[in-house]
Amino acid sequence: MSVCPIDYRYGFPQMKGLFTEQAKLDRILEVEAALARAQSEVGRFPLKDAERIEAAARSGRIKLDRVKELEAATRHDIMAVVKAFAEQCGESGRFVHLGATSNDITDTAMALQFRDALAILREDLLGLRDALLDRALEHRDTVMLGRTHGQWAIPMTFGLKLAVFVSEFQRHVERLDQSRERVCVGKMSGAVGTGAGLGGKAIEIQGRVMRRLGLGTPDATNQVVQRDRHAEFVFLLANIAASVEKLATEIRLLQRSEVGEVREPFDEKRQVGSSTMAQKRNPVTCENACGLARIVRAYVVPALENVPLWHERDLTNSSAERVLVPHACILTDYILRNMTTVVKGMKVFPAAMLANLNATKGLIMSESVMIALVGKGMDRQDAHELLRATSARAAAEGSQLLDVLARDPAVGKSLGPDELKAALDYSRYTGDSARTVDRLARKLRAFRKRR
Repeated sequence: MSVCPIDYRYGFPQMKGLFTEQAKLDRILEVEAALARAQSEVGRFPLKDAERIEAAARSGRIKLDRVKELEAATRHDIMAVVKAFAEQCGESGRFVHLGATSNDITDTAMALQFRDALAILREDLLGLRDALLDRALEHRDTVMLGRTHGQWAIPMTFGLKLAVFVSEFQRHVERLDQSRERVCVGKMSGAVGTGAGLGGKAIEIQGRVMRRLGLGTPDATNQVVQRDRHAEFVFLLANIAASVEKLATEIRLLQRSEVGEVREPFDEKRQVGSSTMAQKRNPVTCENACGLARIVRAYVVPALENVPLWHERDLTNSSAERVLVPHACILTDYILRNMTTVVKGMKVFPAAMLANLNATKGLIMSESVMIALVGKGMDRQDAHELLRATSARAAAEGSQLLDVLARDPAVGKSLGPDELKAALDYSRYTGDSARTVDRLARKLRAFRKRR
């Protein structure tokens, strides 16, 4: 019976497949085989024994059921794997796990999971980033209201709004690339990290194992890979999740009935918005992403709590990591991919954006008029006070700002009727919005070429 929603509701097969019991066993066997090969290469035992161990690791004969049976007796997960593994290696089984401690194997196997998860997440980030860039270029000139504190501010373009998110997710790609060498690190230094059980060749063996597996080699460890690396990995996912929620929240706010400027995809033929209110078109995918992003961020706390282990190690991190690492990876992958689908299929309503601009009755152009007045010689502070007073009067009267300004003698002295209208034109006051989109697109084209 499934209890966790990740089993039956959330997540995609590729990422979930990295964290199955079988996938974990396969990576443990891969690490044990790499250890055997490295030890034979430095002369600790014959190459033929390492080859038998490698063949057994790939054979499929080491069954999860047998490992579980042994674990029930030994109450030790890695010892159960070692016994099941050795059973399939004949006489060479005596060399399985030689000189290693459990965390040599489990931490290195986890580093392989990190490596593979980061590869998937990188593709997710690139997919969402590129979808956002495509929509930003599509709407580079689409004028809309900019809002601060939830209030009308000045005009901008929808392209600029999306470009901000493009840039943010590009930074996550760069953070991911920069963190890989610190996060994807294993160890092979035995009990408490001295390597004594590896016959005086621990440093060489560790280097050979990590090169074979494509992982980084630590400068120094005790009995475990230090958990600041794992905390960095989880914090990266939490930071990504925070940006996903930021994007999803923006779409939700713009989809509100009284705003109506965008809408997440909705299957008009089959999708139901409410069990009773048939007219509803709820932003359920964005809301789902917001909720799950909060779960991902919550995993930062136990990841940080896992850093201060006792002395050379204790086991307080293990149970927490069995939960937080798979869940954080699966949920981050899930919300990234879902938000890519949302962005690609998002409906944009420029007519609603224009209607909302017009609903301001010109009030959002007060800065533009102030700048125009200063350009005609008025003191900046005097111009600001003039616009503050006339904007308040227009809002109180429900009048167009143009009408109130046209009656003000100080404005008439500085700006002619055509100049005043030009200063109140939304489309002429979006600054470098479009150029920012174009510049960002050029930067990302260069980034792709470097990669």
